[in-house]
Amino acid sequence: MSAWDLPVTVDVNGQPFVIRSDFRAVLDALAALSDPELTQAEQLSICLQILFPDWEQLPDAQAAFTAAMVFVNCGEPLPEHQLPKPRLVDWEKDAGLIAPAIDKVLGYSCRRCPYLHWWEFIGAFHGIGRGLFSEVVNIRAKRAKGKRLEKHEQEFARENEELIRLSSARSAEEQAEKDRLLAELDG
Repeated sequence: MSAWDLPVTVDVNGQPFVIRSDFRAVLDALAALSDPELTQAEQLSICLQILFPDWEQLPDAQAAFTAAMVFVNCGEPLPEHQLPKPRLVDWEKDAGLIAPAIDKVLGYSCRRCPYLHWWEFIGAFHGIGRGLFSEVVNIRAKRAKGKRLEKHEQEFARENEELIRLSSARSAEEQAEKDRLLAELDG
């Protein structure tokens, strides 16, 4: 495969498996992986079911997951022992900001097209220039690093706090504890 090819299969233990390469499938899989209501095993299982049409034939779930994540990372191996970076994008919450910015880069509607390979989608994502989405991410990044916002950024942040604020996903255990406490209060 050349550097210009867009893969539609991944190698799992020496066997090629078709992977759903449309950006919508990958975004669905990423949403499953961050769903706080699912256990880690459920997240992995749902991710594999979304990305692999023949998921029941996979010889090794962990190897398949690793291959899928390399695909999601546009063919690059996943960095080992890297400190986690602050989350700056929520694919679902930010969809209304991301899609128009990507449309501008592509010159057509990504949501209306029947198929857009994940790597092309990510290429367009990286090509997003100045605009509402980049302003939101810039403010998130500055806040995450403890940097001071410029006066115009402070004003924008005050007026658009709902756009800028990322919800902190609760773990299933945290949600269960919250539900238990609420039940005690109601009881």
